Amino acid sequence: MEQTGAQILLQSLEKKNALLDRMIAQNSVQEEILKKEEFDMDAFDQAIDVQSGYVEQLERLDNGFETVYDRVREELIENKERYRSEITRMKEQIQQITDKIVTINAGNMRNKMLAESQFKKKRVEIGTGASKSKVARNYYNNMNNLNFVSPQFYDNKK
Repeated sequence: MEQTGAQILLQSLEKKNALLDRMIAQNSVQEEILKKEEFDMDAFDQAIDVQSGYVEQLERLDNGFETVYDRVREELIENKERYRSEITRMKEQIQQITDKIVTINAGNMRNKMLAESQFKKKRVEIGTGASKSKVARNYYNNMNNLNFVSPQFYDNKK
């Protein structure tokens, strides 16, 4: 059974829709990681890597869709009645995709703010650690110099 261009386009949109569902779920995973009191950088890196893979898949789907659409556009326009059901389903899929993209963008903005907050907290911790280290080093140097007694009867003149 040979598929028409309209069916291929519809399958591509359905795959994109499913992929966007996984991206929304991955955004939730990232949000949970970022909301934890103890920030796990490794888990966050892994979540970002998974999301990057989804973005690459999405780009491939978009490129494939555009290629197929360029080939079948004239056929779809000339035979609207023949492809009415596929076109209607494609419109529904595109509406769902648009809604999901808005949801993903909102989630990305929330996650960006949470990440900036976590990174700011880590910078403060690092700064505090550096200042504690400096205080400890100064204390150590002062304590070492405490037992040092300069010569009392040493003539500094030559």
